[in-house]
Amino acid sequence: MSKAIFYHAGCPICVEAEQMVLDYLDKSRITTEVVHLGTDRNRIDEAEKVGIKSVPALVIGENVYHINFGASLADVKG
Repeated sequence: MSKAIFYHAGCPICVEAEQMVLDYLDKSRITTEVVHLGTDRNRIDEAEKVGIKSVPALVIGENVYHINFGASLADVKG
């Protein structure tokens, strides 16, 4: 089974994207971890290292998918 990580900062765009992603991913093929960078700030460095530039973003394996635009990672770090 594959693993995905959905990073977001809690903004309305992020919350809407989270619901869409969780609804559409095939739960029999992929497990999804949701990381709220606003409340789990110790994961910001991790997000940056995997290539996150803005949130919401979805990471599957080595691939980063930026979804819409809620906030830059610099804004989240701020």
